[in-house]
Amino acid sequence: MIRPQLPLNALRAFEASARHLSFTRAAVELCVTQAAVSHQVKSLEAQLNVTLFKRLPRGLMLTSEGETLLPVLRESFDRIAETLERLEGGHYREVLTVGVVGTFAVGWLLPRLADFQAKHPFIDLRLSTNNNRVDVAAEGLDCAIRFGAGAWHGIGGAADRGAAVGIVRARDRPATGIARRFVAADVVALLPHG
Repeated sequence: MIRPQLPLNALRAFEASARHLSFTRAAVELCVTQAAVSHQVKSLEAQLNVTLFKRLPRGLMLTSEGETLLPVLRESFDRIAETLERLEGGHYREVLTVGVVGTFAVGWLLPRLADFQAKHPFIDLRLSTNNNRVDVAAEGLDCAIRFGAGAWHGIGGAADRGAAVGIVRARDRPATGIARRFVAADVVALLPHG
């Protein structure tokens, strides 16, 4: 199916109905009538030539086709909502996901986050703590702060001068968004020192 023909209203009606297992509750959420939601879902079923719900006397039950479609729509709508939220106020907030050792996060990083956010209001910094070996690409991290001299297996790294702390990133992961504009060592420079 090509994009201009995507039935967005019908997909929204299906997703809300599937979450609530009710056309009535979906209609309340979408500020339309129950008949409109039911019509949209029937239209989607006809377009796809599948049955997405079993209609029961007291609600709905997803068919296997409906169970296949629901998580894809949920993830897609969540991603759209996150992007729109980051665009609010006329400024795009970029997400920077950094993995850190728990003790480093609590003892050094967290006390400095307010200053970082004041200096970089359009960066949505997300921290993930893990004390074990980090798999930057598999964990969806842009980079990680780790202790050591920079000899991290399977990943690129930049050790901070004069310290046993370094930034690591996946060698084979293409940089996107904010990670494209900052090399790994610059992430530490973004954070206030002292």
